Amino acid sequence: MSSRLEWLGSLPLEEAEAQLLSCCASRQWVRKMVANRPYADEASLLAAAVDGVRELAWSDVEEALSAHPRIGERAEAAHRAGMSAEDARREAQWSRQEQSDAATADDAVKAELVARNLAYEERFGHVFLIRATGRGVTEILTALHRRLHNSVEEERVEVRAELADITVLRIRKLLGLL
Repeated sequence: MSSRLEWLGSLPLEEAEAQLLSCCASRQWVRKMVANRPYADEASLLAAAVDGVRELAWSDVEEALSAHPRIGERAEAAHRAGMSAEDARREAQWSRQEQSDAATADDAVKAELVARNLAYEERFGHVFLIRATGRGVTEILTALHRRLHNSVEEERVEVRAELADITVLRIRKLLGLL
């Protein structure tokens, strides 16, 4: 077991919850992840994280979505219940890093992102979520355009998959694996 995994397993309940809340803002997900500590290895932790996201009620997914800024918008540190100001700053920094390609796009691309984000939110009632890390702005725009044509159920499947990907990425950052 890695020293960072041991660190996570040894944290007091409230501190472990605060650390994991910066990875996924669903309190239900956080409670389940903390209750199942300790994890034998990173692989079992990450598998539990993905399974936990997939098992969330839609209202819990929406809670997690509320912590994500629109693609192309600057993430601000948002202090939520159970999260310290330092953890909120770290989460905002991660979001800015994850969206760095979209943030540096030219004005025409940024305008297109705004328009498609608004169309998406009007259609589905929540922010467009995509793991932006490793994806260029063109790929993100293509996915956004494609997903605008999804049914609500199809989109919920995609949102859960993207949320799980982002959660795994952030857990890996939390543990110093990235």
